[in-house]
Amino acid sequence: MTIPKESLNKHAELCLQLHHHNYLYHSLNTPQISDTEYDQLMRQLLEIERDLPELVNPNSPSQRVGSSPESGFRQIAHNRPMLSLENAFSTEDLREFDARLKRFMGSDESIEYLCEMKLDGVAVELVYQQGQLQHASTRGDGQVGEEVTANARTIGAIPLQLQADAPQLLEVRGEVYMELSPFRQLNEQRRDEGEKTFANPRNATAGSLRQLDPRITANRPLTISCYGLGEIHSVNPPTSQLEMLQKLREWGLRVNLETVALARDIDEVLEQYQKMLAKRDSLPFEIDGMVVKVNSFALQQELGEKSRTPRWAIACKFPPRQAETILESVRFQVGRTGAITPVANLRPINVSGVTVSSASLHNWDEIERLGVRIGDRVIVERAGDVIPDIVKVVLEKRSGDEQPIPEPTICPVCSSPVTRGSGEVVPRCQGLACPARLKESLKHFASRGAMDIEGLGDRFVEQLLKVGLVHNVADLYRLTKEDFFRLERMGDVLAEKLLAAIDSSRTQPLERLLFGLGIRHVGVHLAKILNRRFGNLEGLRQASRETLIETHEVGPQVADSLLALFADDHNLEVLSQLEKFGVQPDTSISPQGAALAGKIFVFTGKLERFSRSEGEGLVEIQGGRASGSVSKKTDFLIAGPGAGSKLSKAEQLGVKVLGEDEFLQLIKEASEED
Repeated sequence: MTIPKESLNKHAELCLQLHHHNYLYHSLNTPQISDTEYDQLMRQLLEIERDLPELVNPNSPSQRVGSSPESGFRQIAHNRPMLSLENAFSTEDLREFDARLKRFMGSDESIEYLCEMKLDGVAVELVYQQGQLQHASTRGDGQVGEEVTANARTIGAIPLQLQADAPQLLEVRGEVYMELSPFRQLNEQRRDEGEKTFANPRNATAGSLRQLDPRITANRPLTISCYGLGEIHSVNPPTSQLEMLQKLREWGLRVNLETVALARDIDEVLEQYQKMLAKRDSLPFEIDGMVVKVNSFALQQELGEKSRTPRWAIACKFPPRQAETILESVRFQVGRTGAITPVANLRPINVSGVTVSSASLHNWDEIERLGVRIGDRVIVERAGDVIPDIVKVVLEKRSGDEQPIPEPTICPVCSSPVTRGSGEVVPRCQGLACPARLKESLKHFASRGAMDIEGLGDRFVEQLLKVGLVHNVADLYRLTKEDFFRLERMGDVLAEKLLAAIDSSRTQPLERLLFGLGIRHVGVHLAKILNRRFGNLEGLRQASRETLIETHEVGPQVADSLLALFADDHNLEVLSQLEKFGVQPDTSISPQGAALAGKIFVFTGKLERFSRSEGEGLVEIQGGRASGSVSKKTDFLIAGPGAGSKLSKAEQLGVKVLGEDEFLQLIKEASEED
């Protein structure tokens, strides 16, 4: 039979696309299409190969379950292949699956199935010998995976030692994943550190599990759910899928046993599917379907396997949480650090039972990557977050009237100038009195490295804002004792102490005021340089960009931040009020400690004993330098809980890593030297 050229070309094109997307998804963890789009491509390929079986060959994506192992990890072979699952997309597909099994067995008897949630994570195999964890590996291409034993040992949900009655040899398969709440916290931390955020929990899981440094994996909130077996040497092995899950739990492995359900026939499978679909949005983790497995192991063995999938199991995908709508306009949200985020206003659309009217656009780099414009028809996807994402622009439906999304030049909240530094992905408001960032501005202004207003911490700042006593940093200097009595748990002695601390800060050195104003890229060290160079605020305000850049250690980013500060009338009003309320900074050149001279410090993680700006200020007061990135010139990395890629890089470069207590001890010793 001659194969039509059109079919040959289409088959070759689909193979090429699927191999490429397999590589992006499994090896690089950077998928460019959604799971739904991938499934559609695979289904087209399977339909062609069903009609033209002579096109099936060992290199077809239909014969593979993943991608080649990444070269950074040692390869490890699976004793039994880690197969993929055939997909079902409808009630008809599930009924056909059931009918196919009955035809294969030549029987019309009902089949008992076990229904399990299909977690959206990374499949792994754990190998235990005499109850001890020996190896952990990813699925890889199904035959050979990547050894990730050192990383798996850092995951608390993976036991290193099984219970005493566990089999002598146990190869267990499971899904490593990340729950939604810790995933969002991880992204928030990375955003604060200026690092790239993860697109979804699955990407975060894959990136975390495949770190070359296990210490990074240890700081990621990973967990596991076990669901299957490879080899097992046991005198009393389980005889069904449900019994296996129960035994896995008894042996000490984590199993989501409460979420599984037995179904006596295919009708009950369909009922369980609807129940599981209804639970989808209330779960603390992502699932993208339901896995249906023949419960009896004897029947599984009789049914056997095809080249890439077992005959006795199928994954029924949930309807995609996607819909097409129109991006009608864009609004800008201002975060606590002044970062401005674009949010799309959408024509309301129902997406899996929820009316969606807005979606995150993240930043202007993402807008450019998507190529999205106001007026575009877009594909919106709900993926467990409160605000959905735009995942695709429907380019073929453009009318030509669509408009680019402009990057803001003024803050939408306070109308102050907005700047975006070189290499940064978000523009930031520069307003000193911007309501959207006022709480953090006040805390920073009062911190030890800045104006050092002792006692004015987070609790009192929140109360001052709540009762409307403070609208910018200058308002601190017109507070009275009666004002403080309006705050909770405030007595006469404490009010006096706070007023005295505020009053004594009026004559802090100029560099502390400059640092306290929170000027982007201006730390204590640069503030000292600016004080030495210009002598007072007025001299600094009058300086041109050229003059600023000519100043030692002042580059274009710093110059632009300073110009933005003084170009804003709102900021000039705050500076004027500071002067009016008696803030007269000492412009003499304050002595600088030399104990840390020439030393470069980097801070990372969720610092608990002090804020990052306070830490940088303490370093720079002693003559050291604070940097935002780790390099071979870095002397110390100060790592708080949840430290990420900066910690990994520091350890690779041999940079000394200190905890918060060690850092404070270093600062204490440096101060005593001076």
